[in-house]
This record gives sequence, C-alpha cells and structure tokens, in this order.
Amino acid sequence: MPILFATCAKGLEYLLRDELRALGAEDAREALAGVHFSGPLELAYRACLWSRLASRVLLQLAEFEAADADALYAGVQAIDWSQHLALDGTFAIDAVGGGGALKHTQYVALRSKDAIVDQFRERSGSRPDIDVDRPSIRINVRLHKGRASLSLDLAGTPLHRRGWRQGTGEAPLKENLACAMLLRAGWPAVAANGGALVDPMCGAGTLLIEGALMAADSAPGLKRDYFGFLGWRGHDAPAWQALIVEAQARATTGLRALKPVFFGYDHDPNVLNEAKRNAQAAGVAGFVQLARQSAEHLHRPAGCDTPGLVISNPPYGERLGERANLGALYHAFGTRLRSEFAGWHAAVIVADDELGHALGLRAGKRYLLYNGALECRLLLFDLSETAPRERVERALSEGGQAVANRIGKNQRHLRKRLEREGISCWRVYDADIPEYAAAIDVYTAIGMDANDAARASAAFPQAWLHVQEYAPPRDIPENVARDRLRDLVHAAGVALEVPRERIAVKTRYKAKGGSKYGRFDQRGEFLVVEEASLKLRVNLFDYLDTGLFLDHRPARLRVRELARGKHFLNLFCYTASASVHAAAGGAATTTSVDLSATYLEWASRNFTLNGFGGERHQLVQADAIEWLRHDRGRYDLVFVDPPTFSNSKRADDFDVQRDHAELLRLCRARLAPGGMILFSNNLRRFSLDESVRAAFDVRDISAATIPFDFSRNARIHVCYELRPAVAAEANS
Repeated sequence: MPILFATCAKGLEYLLRDELRALGAEDAREALAGVHFSGPLELAYRACLWSRLASRVLLQLAEFEAADADALYAGVQAIDWSQHLALDGTFAIDAVGGGGALKHTQYVALRSKDAIVDQFRERSGSRPDIDVDRPSIRINVRLHKGRASLSLDLAGTPLHRRGWRQGTGEAPLKENLACAMLLRAGWPAVAANGGALVDPMCGAGTLLIEGALMAADSAPGLKRDYFGFLGWRGHDAPAWQALIVEAQARATTGLRALKPVFFGYDHDPNVLNEAKRNAQAAGVAGFVQLARQSAEHLHRPAGCDTPGLVISNPPYGERLGERANLGALYHAFGTRLRSEFAGWHAAVIVADDELGHALGLRAGKRYLLYNGALECRLLLFDLSETAPRERVERALSEGGQAVANRIGKNQRHLRKRLEREGISCWRVYDADIPEYAAAIDVYTAIGMDANDAARASAAFPQAWLHVQEYAPPRDIPENVARDRLRDLVHAAGVALEVPRERIAVKTRYKAKGGSKYGRFDQRGEFLVVEEASLKLRVNLFDYLDTGLFLDHRPARLRVRELARGKHFLNLFCYTASASVHAAAGGAATTTSVDLSATYLEWASRNFTLNGFGGERHQLVQADAIEWLRHDRGRYDLVFVDPPTFSNSKRADDFDVQRDHAELLRLCRARLAPGGMILFSNNLRRFSLDESVRAAFDVRDISAATIPFDFSRNARIHVCYELRPAVAAEANS
C-alpha cells in the first residue's frame, strides 16, 4: 500500500491529521510539519483534491542510505524511472534537508538529476527535459541523518494555490492558513446554524472566499488545472475523473444552498477590486458583499440576526510599514467588536501579544500559527462574554446528567484510596461515556503562588478542574461536539461543586507532543498543590500542559525511592517536579536540563517552595541531546521523559520514535558504574529500538507506573528501566 506524507505549515499538524482521517486515512498520524498516512492511490488523489490544509502530498518511491554523493546517486538510479516518466516528459527536483557530505540542497538536487538523466541516456540515448514550473513529475528528495527518502510530489505545485486567485493585497494570506483560522474559529458550525461571516479588513478576500467554499462543500482543488500526477505514467485517470465528477456534483448542490452572508470591508478600493475579481474566479461572487469601510466604523450587517463569526488578518506592522498607528487601529477594532457584535464569535490573527492586548478583549483560546515564516497567534473571542448578562443556572441536559452521575460514581469509588495515599491531584473522568470525549483532572490547591495579595489570601484548599477535550469522531458535526463539551463542563462543575471560573477547558489531541509549549491564556494564576508532601506549582489556564503530568506520579515516586545518595540527571525536565522528588529522596546532586527558560524558572520556583537550592541542584538551559554530547559528568540515575516531537527554532527537530536510540546511547555514555536510566514517553505506538534492547537490560515497568486513576487509559505512556547490558559493557 502506498506510503504517503502530507506536508503543512507548522501548527496545522493536528488539524490536518483530523482532516485526512475524515477523508479516509484511518492511520493518519501527525509529525513535524506534516502527517504520515497510507492508502490506495485514490486516497492520495482525494487528499490533493479535498485537503484545505495540506501544502503537498508526497508518494514515497524509495528510502535508502545516502551518506555521500555516490550513495545518493546509486540510490536514485536504483529506481526504474521509465515507469514514472516518459522520455518526452519533463521533471523537476526539490531537495530538502541535508547533513554530512551532503550539506547543500542544490547539489543534492543536481546529483539526483544526474542519476535520472544518466539512466535514460544509457537506455535510450536521450533524456527528458527539466521544467521547474509545471513538470510532468516533480520529485522530492529529503535527506535526514544519512538517509534519503525519494517521493513523487502529487500536488506538483503547493496546494494552497487553488486556481482562483487573480490578485493579492500587500500581505496576502495563504489559503490553507485561512482555512486553519476558519476551522479553529468554528466556522463550519456557525455556517451550519445560518450565521454570517464578516471580515472587516478583507484585503484580497481570502478568508471570505475560503469560508464560502467551505460552507458550500466545494473541493478546494476543483479549480486547479494542474497536479503533479497528471503527467505521471502511473496516473489512474479513471479514478481521478470519478473524484472530479463527485466533487463537481457536491459543489453544485452546495452552491445552490449557499446564502449571501459573506461581508468584506477594506479602506483600500484597489484591493477591494482584487477581492471582487478573486470572488468571481472562485465562483462565489454572488454570495460575497464587498464595501469600502474602515475597521473603526465597522458595524453588524443588516439582517444578520443569527450569531455569526467576525474573522480578520489585520496588518502586523512588520510587513506593512511602521507599527506606530496599529495600537489605535486594534483598539478601535476591539471596541467595534464589543459594541456591534454581542453574541457573535471573533477570530483575529496577530503577530505578537502586544497587538493582541491592544484589542481590549479577553481571548477564550489562542493558537500558535505561522504566516509564512512569521510566528503568529490566532485569538478566539466569545463576544457574548463582553456584554453584561444575568447569570442563570441552567439545568443539566440528559447527557450532562449522565456525565455528572459517572463523575460522582468515579469519585466515590476512588475517594478512600486517594485519602489513604494522600493524593490531591488526580483524574476523575477519561471519556468514560464515549460521546463525551474528554479527560477531567482535579487539582486541589493549597494556595496561590502569586504576588496578588487578594488571590493569596483566598480560602484554601480549593478544588480546580482541568478539562481536556479529545478530538470527536469524524462523523460528529462540530456543533454537536461543542454542545457536548459545554454539557460536560457544566456537569463536572455540578458533580464536583466547582464554580465555572475554576474550570480550565482546552481542546487537545495529544497528552504531550510538539505543541507542549503552546500558550492559551494570560491569566497568570499559579496554584500550589501537594504531591507526597512536596509543594509544586501548576497553571491550568495559560499553557497546553499544567506543569505537572499526573500520569507520571508513580514514576516520580520511583525516582524519589531510588535517588538517595545518587547523582541524578533529569533530561527534558519541564518544571523539574521529578528533580524535586529526587532532592526530597536524598539525591547527592540533581541536574535538570530543558531548552525553555520559562519552564526552568518554574522549576526554580518548585525547588524554592520545598527549601532546596544551592550548587547541589543545577538547572541548565540547553537542548538535551546537544548537551549530552558535550557533558562529561557521571550520573547514577537518569530520568528521560522527552516529548513525542519537538520543532523548537533553537534546536534540531526531535521525534521520539526516530531519535530515542541515539538519545539513550548518549545517556548510557554518561552513566556511572551501576547506573540506571528511567525512560518514559507518551507515544501510543512507541516501539523500543532493537539497538536499545541490545545495549541495555530492559525492564518494562509501564504497567506499574500507570496510576490507578488512569486505569481506563493503560496506554497513556510507556516506561522502562534500562541498565547497561553486561555484553555491551564488555564491548564498549
């Protein structure tokens, strides 16, 4: 079955994974800047035609060792290119990555090209030509750690080029980023309920056009006249034509039902003319109403009584000139949102927090996205919260009552053991009722770690809740999933007697991963909780994770049990709660390494809260793998709990499945005689590399490190005790 990889902008991996699963890619799994999946050629075609988020769809042809140019040449020549490209066809090569002797992508592309044309010349005396714009086939060569992966680029050109764009504004928004904004903002549900879409700074109309096509169920690739597989010799023309016919029928039906509820405004008449031309080319001009108007004079369109969505990509300053006047513009925009759109939702993408704060609105959610190379934040606002309203306690729905009953039952079942073991932070619910798919954790705060005297003087202990929504099944409409989440949150508050202001709610698709350090809010509320008589800081609102992974509670206790007299090393230490446990267990020294200054500051506070400090307890800001390569210390106990994947700009990309063998090899080199590594991660399909099993005596202690309150989710993490194997020791 073909192996496929859909690329995307950073920050869109989870959205793209869910989109591909909805298209039929059941095994889709997110990776850095893309999603792996497999399936028949028809599925790859469907992804090219229907994905609103992907940049390219790559079909893998081969993977091989490529330590140098000769190995690369041989690997490329091993493919029979006559099966893919006619002699009178054209091709292009894109090269990415590199390393070792192959550092320059242009040279990689050149050697790959030579291998292909030499094969044709040897067989026929002639060769195909190069066409970098619209070749018969486009070949992608990716080099990473001495291995090459060769793929056909089925898209041919980036999929965000839909085929309708006639003109752009000064700072155009890519179509796939526009779709990500619309999906994050809940536009499909708003559209299904009859709501309008308003863009007060619409530029060339990208958000409005993509929003209209999305609401009309029109395939984003339907107007493209070129794909990378159309000139490929393996192309299945009947399968592709069947998909086109299906998409045309769906678009016809959707456009017939579409309502003219798309409103765009801009102060620049020239860019409005471009938006009109784009809407005409996209076939939605009859549904999009455009007018010249500044954001300072924004008003709700007449007749739009059903709550809708205001969405915008306002100027950032970096690309459109000086920022001097942007603060006033953003403030005026926020004021108009508050006064004109009560009951609506709004989504605004900003370049930094300063511009976001200038809106004067409190974001309910925030997502990290990339507009090209520029790191941005998508802020989501519930404008119903800006208008004063009388609070009415609503009754639980039938489903909400079922959730409340289950939470109450779980609490009663766990209470005695929680009290006996002194556990105050625990999981009370984990998708026990499948229709209400979320995890609910209870954090019992003993205080507030803040400078705010009013907060610090509040009555404690207090129960707080952390609700993590799981991705709903593909066949569940977004508005249904949203209603269920609202019912679940209400039910949890009722069952556990926790007010809404002490309940943090997050949409989250993985326990840990590349988005681990994403920011959600700016409340600045740091609670202090207890674990085995230790005080630890948590923050339930501002970050994706809280500062304390509850599923690792037994692992931290294991560290404490083993630490006495040991030199302890904690890699990817996060907030260093395991290091605090090691210190409490009598460790001779602790060394905690993490790349994030934010989390190391948090770790320092955790040590201080428990009276630990000084030279015995070192906090090191560094990339863990690079630090291991240069460190010369020896450690008796090493705790390694890496993220599933990481894409920090200050370190090499990290994938735990791909890179754990090298990571553990470096850890082994730092072990003192008789030392041990405690290795854990949260990748559900993780498989320990055979080289690790050969180098270590491996003891799988996963089952023993799953807390009893996590027993519904026995695959939440894996955990191993690793000691150097005797044979490996002798050979080292």
